[in-house]
Amino acid sequence: MLTTFRNLLDRLILFITSFALMLLVVTVTWQVFSRYVLNDPSSWTDELARYTMVWLGLLGASYLFGIKGHLAITLLDGYLKGKAHTALHLLINVISGAFVSLAMLKGGLALMGRTTQQLSPALQLPMSSVYAILPISAVIILIYLALNTIELFCKPNKN
Repeated sequence: MLTTFRNLLDRLILFITSFALMLLVVTVTWQVFSRYVLNDPSSWTDELARYTMVWLGLLGASYLFGIKGHLAITLLDGYLKGKAHTALHLLINVISGAFVSLAMLKGGLALMGRTTQQLSPALQLPMSSVYAILPISAVIILIYLALNTIELFCKPNKN
């Protein structure tokens, strides 16, 4: 059941990031075309591309937690076996979860609260909708950390 949930979450994130990447390509292509061919640069494409890049980057980082591809220092990981290896990964998950909870979730929600009335210059979007990716990606990362922690204790240790 957890594998099915993980696969569904993976596919959802990959679908959204694929859409964001296509949107990024289209907006940047239109920006280049309108600037150099039409000699009339579009005012909204730069802003949309910037916000799309932020969403793409944070959703991609969330996905990396799911596939355990996030940045890690593996010096101790190769030397530890059995319970010590499990304890190390549990400690890493707890520290990562604390950082994500405080910086991304709590900080992201506070940032959204402060920017609700602020509008983006070209698109006139509430800036809180742009910053919403912080708590969204934090929740996704926390879900993946929980799944990874459950797998630590449910799967036989390969090391």
